[in-house]
Amino acid sequence: MNSDCVFCKIVSRSIPAPLLYEDEQVVAFRDISPQAPAHLLVIPRQHFVDLPSLIAAGEEALAGRLLKVATQVAREQGLVESGFRTVINTGEHGGQSVFHLHVHVLGGRHLAWPPG
Repeated sequence: MNSDCVFCKIVSRSIPAPLLYEDEQVVAFRDISPQAPAHLLVIPRQHFVDLPSLIAAGEEALAGRLLKVATQVAREQGLVESGFRTVINTGEHGGQSVFHLHVHVLGGRHLAWPPG
């Protein structure tokens, strides 16, 4: 747990956020600055800065769990039929703005490619 991390504060419930999903490893909630009609975030409860740090820690199973939950919440939000995008930004040049690993789940409209 990182006391300065906004996502750690959501996990610890010191910042309230309605959770769409939670288990012992992962939580999911809506992004407060949505970039699509559906914009969900799936995060590990444990603080990892980014995907490389998760993999370096030998947590490949947790990486898979994040993607499984991303698919589950996409299904629950009705995004599977029309399609959705998962994004994991890593580092400043990768567009990461919160340095706690998170998977974006975006959908509800046509998403252009390349993304930017």
